[in-house]
Amino acid sequence: MVRLMGRSGERSPRRPGGPHARHRQDADRSRRGADARSASALRSALSGRSVAGQVFVMNVVIVLLLVVAAAVALVLQVRHDSDTEARNRSVSVAATFANSPGIVEALRGPDPTAVLQPRAEAVRKATDVDFVVVTNPQGVRYTHPRTNRIGKTFVGNIAPALAGKTVTEEIEGTIGPLVQAIVPVKAPDGKVVGLVSAGITTENVGGVADRQLPLVLSAAAVGLALATGGTALVSRRLMRQTHGLGPHEMTRMYEHHDAVLHSVREGVLIVGGEGRLLLLANDEARRLLNLPADAEGRHVGALGLPSDLAGLLASGQAATDEVHLVEDRLLAINQRPTDVRGGPAGSVATLRDSTELRALSGRAETARERLDILYAAGVGIGTSLDVTRTAEELAELAVPRFADYVTVDLFDPVLAGGQPDRAMPLRRTARSGISEEVPLYPVGGQIRYVDSSPQGRTLREGRAVLEPRLGEAPGWQAQDYQRSAQVVAYGVHSLITVPLRAGSLVLGVVSFWRSVKPEPFDEDELALGEELVARAAVSIDNARRYTREHSMAVTLQRSLLPRRLPDQNALDVAYRYLPAQAGVGGDWFDVLPLSGARVALVVGDVVGHGLHAAATMGRLRTAVHNFTALDLPPDELLGLLDELVGRIDQDETADDGTAPVTGATCLYAIYDPVTGSCVIARAGHPPPALIGPDGTVEFPEVPPGPPLGLGGLPFETTELRLAEGSRLVLYTDGLVEDRAHDIDVGLEHLRRALETAGETPEETCRTVLDARLPDRPGDDIALLVARTRTLGPDQVAEWDVPNDPAAVGEVRSQVTRRLGEWGLDELVFTTELILSELVTNAIRYGGETVHVRVLRDRSLICEVFDSSSTSPHLRYAAMTDEGGRGLFLVAQLAERWGTRYTPAGKVIWAEQPVP
Repeated sequence: MVRLMGRSGERSPRRPGGPHARHRQDADRSRRGADARSASALRSALSGRSVAGQVFVMNVVIVLLLVVAAAVALVLQVRHDSDTEARNRSVSVAATFANSPGIVEALRGPDPTAVLQPRAEAVRKATDVDFVVVTNPQGVRYTHPRTNRIGKTFVGNIAPALAGKTVTEEIEGTIGPLVQAIVPVKAPDGKVVGLVSAGITTENVGGVADRQLPLVLSAAAVGLALATGGTALVSRRLMRQTHGLGPHEMTRMYEHHDAVLHSVREGVLIVGGEGRLLLLANDEARRLLNLPADAEGRHVGALGLPSDLAGLLASGQAATDEVHLVEDRLLAINQRPTDVRGGPAGSVATLRDSTELRALSGRAETARERLDILYAAGVGIGTSLDVTRTAEELAELAVPRFADYVTVDLFDPVLAGGQPDRAMPLRRTARSGISEEVPLYPVGGQIRYVDSSPQGRTLREGRAVLEPRLGEAPGWQAQDYQRSAQVVAYGVHSLITVPLRAGSLVLGVVSFWRSVKPEPFDEDELALGEELVARAAVSIDNARRYTREHSMAVTLQRSLLPRRLPDQNALDVAYRYLPAQAGVGGDWFDVLPLSGARVALVVGDVVGHGLHAAATMGRLRTAVHNFTALDLPPDELLGLLDELVGRIDQDETADDGTAPVTGATCLYAIYDPVTGSCVIARAGHPPPALIGPDGTVEFPEVPPGPPLGLGGLPFETTELRLAEGSRLVLYTDGLVEDRAHDIDVGLEHLRRALETAGETPEETCRTVLDARLPDRPGDDIALLVARTRTLGPDQVAEWDVPNDPAAVGEVRSQVTRRLGEWGLDELVFTTELILSELVTNAIRYGGETVHVRVLRDRSLICEVFDSSSTSPHLRYAAMTDEGGRGLFLVAQLAERWGTRYTPAGKVIWAEQPVP
């Protein structure tokens, strides 16, 4: 019944009195009569279900009790009969054996067991007893089924038997619980000369009952099943009459039926198979159809209804939302037959007053469409932090659901992330429409709107403007008479302009154009356009701010990276740096010339993005520059850098609570073109790649140290021998790692790219980026490729110097000859002075071993090796001092000079520019 009633609602409020008061009173009386009859039928159904359940339970309980009682009685009777039979059999067997011929002679013979044991066993087996035992008057056994019990005392009460009586008893014998009989053996003179006992164990006594019990239980189960089946058939018939509903369900159904039927805002009519109105008609149906008080039971054609409605109700045909006019109401009729699934003949009809709903449905559909547009704007605009793309998303979203054409014009500085300037022209940033042929300004062009145009008024006043009829708007035509005429001729007839406002800033203007729909834009659509643009303005302003921050961070980072590579002859170097799409990071690289024509290569990465990462990168790069001036080996330099990062973390965390620089990594390598060796150490950084002169690619094993800032762990170095023409490839993790692949996969892809790279560092960089660069990199990428060179023997001169001050003259002579061979005669005098001072100091203070090396590179380099670790330093000598002016003289003559330490001592070097 509830399913047939359709949608429910609240009962319409009624005022007392009025022209329909008597009609309502009659309806109430009819309803109460129908309710009473329905309640009576319901109580009958509930009574039928209750009786069915009681009958079923009572029959099952009675049958079950009878079966249980019969089974118990049968078991007890069987066990009693079995016990009686055991006693009788035991007495019979014992008496027969006691009176058998020759038993007295055997008992008085020398060996009773030899004579009686076979006979007793034969009798036991023939009579199905468990034992036949013969004893003397003292109870000592002569026979037993178990021979080890012969000669032992009999278990039982033998006193009555010695007195000449037969005894039966139940005892715990040697072979378990049993029933036994004891019979005396008498001599002809009446004297008891022995005893005979026969018995059966309790296990064998109960066997009969156990064998009969399954049969008894099976018969009981069959009886119970028959009784249950008969009772179930009776109960099923009663349940079918109540449609399977229980008492609580039927009571609840009646209560819901009464509440729903008379509370819904829809009229409900139930018509019988002959077209007569049944008792079930609710108050709403009486009100909508103005039914008389005695309508129940009458034919629908006699109720004064319109002929078309009466015909529909009498036919019983299915109908869905058929609209019929009844007096001044438009009623939507839904009708379904009730005999579809075997029900009684007839139909159920619901009536709904759609007079007001028809008027509201159009406005509701319009509101729903507008909410859909705003929801789509919330999820579809601002998917990227790009100003142009966000403007395009706004234009694409509004076409064709809101307008036929949409244009977005922004001030030029907004596109670059700057503040809008009303003195500057706007630029057509996005345009979308149902056709590309509309004669609107194209995308990319600059536009200056006149003050009288709708766009000009929008920008000047900061409010939306509605032009319902463009053909009659002279201010709009003044913008461009020729193009305005073309737009109107094309069919565009209505316009809404809305400012793109972000707080107090007006970023631009959005124009909505209509051409296909004949109705012009109205005030409601103007409000929708303002809401739509307001949501888009937030996303465009966010994109503008991000563009500004991104540009600032990129500018800062590029200012912190090398502008140009230093001049040096040891390596041919090419590099690439690409910032991340989402924001700049902390990747950096450097090429730093060292003493002795050596070159240091550095690649580092500060995890994270934004200005903080870029600023931290600049501090670390500056620190590397300063530490490089100390000419330290890679492991020591990384150790100092690790301590610096730890201090930075402590200072920043203590001052403003900012996040520490966790995840900073670095790789530091020093290449010596004289020996062709490269010493490398890394702190949590990806390993370098090495391309041999023959094109083979490998990743050398360099011990991975911890990332910078952790502290407490040393760094290890690896020394590689690089043939001339080898290419050393250093990179950051953005090149080999992403969210979709592990670093091992990235290294394998990098290997394949390097195997196909060209011979020069520049070609190598280009090939690697073409193969590995993603469309939208999520992390910075720094790539550094260095091809090695070596200094030939004709560019290096070396001498071992004896530990004798007189050897200084020989050194000057050899240097003079070598400079002459190199064509550097102009540097002979200064070089002799520099070497004289350095070698003299080494002999005097440096230890036993002194070695001199002169290199001709971009500059002339003089190096003096000794075994002392004491570093010399400049000082001002007093007028009376005899020494202390040597290093001062070297510093004046050389362009640069310094000291670096080696595992065997130190090197003092000086460089002079080559003419």
